Amino acid sequence: MTKTPQDPFIHLEDINDKNHQWVTKQSERTLDEFGGESFEDRREALTEILSAKDKLDMGTKRGGWIYNFHTDGDHPRGLWRRAKVEDYLSKEQSKIPWDVLLDVGKLGKKEDESWVFQGARLLYPTYDRALITLSPGGSDSNVVREFDVEKKKFVKGGFVKPESKGSMGWVDRDTVIISADFGEGTMTDSGYPRTARLWKRGTKLDSAPVIIEGETSDVVAGASYDQTPGHERLIAYRAIDFRTMVMYDVDIDAVLAADPAGQDSAGQDSASTGDFASTGDSASQDAAAADARRELLLPRTAEVGAVRDWALLTLRHDWTLDGETFTAGSVLVLPYSSALDGPHAADVQVLYTPTESTSFLDVTGTATGLVLTILDNVKTRILFAADPHVDPTGEVNEWSLVEVTPEVAEFGTVTIAAVDPLESADVWMVISDFLTPSSLYYGPVSSQELRVRKLRSAPARFDAEGLEIRQLWAESKDGTNVPYFVVGPTLALDGKQPARTLLDGYGGFEVSRLSSYIATYGKVWLEEGGVYVVANIRGGGEFGPRWHQAALKANRNKAYEDFAAVAQDLVERNITRVNGLAAIGGSNGGLLMGNMYTTYPELFGAIVCRVPLLDMKRYSHLLAGASWMEEYGNPDTDDWEFMEQYSAYHNVGDGPHPPILLTTSTRDDRVHPGHARKFHALLEDKGFETYLYENTEGGHAGAADIDQQALMTALVFSFLDERLAR
Repeated sequence: MTKTPQDPFIHLEDINDKNHQWVTKQSERTLDEFGGESFEDRREALTEILSAKDKLDMGTKRGGWIYNFHTDGDHPRGLWRRAKVEDYLSKEQSKIPWDVLLDVGKLGKKEDESWVFQGARLLYPTYDRALITLSPGGSDSNVVREFDVEKKKFVKGGFVKPESKGSMGWVDRDTVIISADFGEGTMTDSGYPRTARLWKRGTKLDSAPVIIEGETSDVVAGASYDQTPGHERLIAYRAIDFRTMVMYDVDIDAVLAADPAGQDSAGQDSASTGDFASTGDSASQDAAAADARRELLLPRTAEVGAVRDWALLTLRHDWTLDGETFTAGSVLVLPYSSALDGPHAADVQVLYTPTESTSFLDVTGTATGLVLTILDNVKTRILFAADPHVDPTGEVNEWSLVEVTPEVAEFGTVTIAAVDPLESADVWMVISDFLTPSSLYYGPVSSQELRVRKLRSAPARFDAEGLEIRQLWAESKDGTNVPYFVVGPTLALDGKQPARTLLDGYGGFEVSRLSSYIATYGKVWLEEGGVYVVANIRGGGEFGPRWHQAALKANRNKAYEDFAAVAQDLVERNITRVNGLAAIGGSNGGLLMGNMYTTYPELFGAIVCRVPLLDMKRYSHLLAGASWMEEYGNPDTDDWEFMEQYSAYHNVGDGPHPPILLTTSTRDDRVHPGHARKFHALLEDKGFETYLYENTEGGHAGAADIDQQALMTALVFSFLDERLAR
């Protein structure tokens, strides 16, 4: 890449040996600066927590087994394993007899690859085969391989997805859906697959019939198969942008008939090799494949799913149908057939409508209904709606919503997941908060109650004596009230003894930040007298679509004004002082940190900026950046007029600025490490105090195993310890 006057550090975007040497030198300098005795003490304490064998092991029920992925000090890359359901439910955690199916660390050593486990999809209903996803170094790019669960080994000659971004999922024992890089022209501008194919065992991948093909300007195209007995269906989709999805019901037999994949009459592969090899008239095959798809005639900006014979949708914008308007943020159900034929207002049932203080967060389906999680001023509530078509009494003929929120501490976060949505009404429930380790519950949910029993809790990892949680509110520049959670010593929260404070934020992509137990932060920050704060700024999802949309594109500054208001409020309440206040954020939160550095440097004593976006002129041309233009804007258009204002790389002034620590990963194939590299080089060139640490693997998570997590976290808190005033 050529060096240009407009971007003197653009060469740092290249992943090559010369830049690796430069990055290594910067990382070594950072470790030399903060890698002293206190760093080693922290790393040891963090390694002990992350390596613990008594973690709360949660799993997924499939058939008579609970499947779980577990890491500890002996297995930092993790074990994929299973236990009998009755043992998991009845025995103490330490006495559960786990059957190890795959040791990821051993596999990596055997194959000389830094594998990171990214999940397994089991074959319904036998569950004797799995599609295991493995990532090299923790990147988004992955390999998927067929695995024999009973024999505990990969299937020789089985299904394999070559390394690329994408996925593979089951249709039946001899058929999978695969999306991948199939060669030139098969990936979108965002770097994701733009086709999904139906691949039969024994045929060549390059001749597998296409289910869906998107445009190169799309974010991604793909498909999935619903295994619900009696409601099996193939659904394909095109994500036109990050928030706009076109969904199709697909006739799977018509897909196969439209493109016979070059098979002879015996069903054996006889197709030629090469990308997209096929036989027959391609135009007629394309037309036939298109006829196999029927679009779901629902708002393309809604989140849409299928539950048995219902379509379920969550609105991001108001939807007017037959003169009736359904409010943005509402959760609706209607017959699946109506979604295909064209819905009418009379077909639609409203499950949930948001209020000023409440918003929809999540939904999970059981065999008898839907469990909705709602946020009420950023605190969770649980609602249940019985499916009228599966009501055992046959007396219910419409959906009805009842609240089944369990009794929890004031700031407890409740998370619900179906145990087996195809077979039972049982759910897993997890409750935790900033100071309380997670507890796992199990039992059925119905219109009458959530009847769960406690199975077990994770042990406490830090001393929470004298600490408390509060929810406070700050007034942003435009008068908007912004909530935030603050955790720390009572004296500090009362404003009687200011403490060093770490302010965390994200503010993007409708992501909600909730109260949760962070053992590592608790051990090396809260236990040492620090205060931890989570700001629920605009751009997130804490108050639904309106909260997110308030900080999109030209209004991005609203998220930054909110975060700055929280920082100021903390100082005004005497919880902390400016020279004792640090800010931390990653990814989109890294862009937030960049703007705190450039626009509000006077508010902070230090800043930690992790796997960040920073150069908004280049972001859409790097890795997955093009997929986020709906969130930020297109810098190659007139959008640059407002984007330039929050492109941190283009707004570094004369200072003064607080010291900053930037962390990234060479293997991050979502947010390019060039953002952090270039920003660090620019700051260093201007003479500001800046430190860069780039992990060689870890992907967008920044770390690939326990040792790397411990090092990265210890580095952050050693930096804060040495740069914040006491």
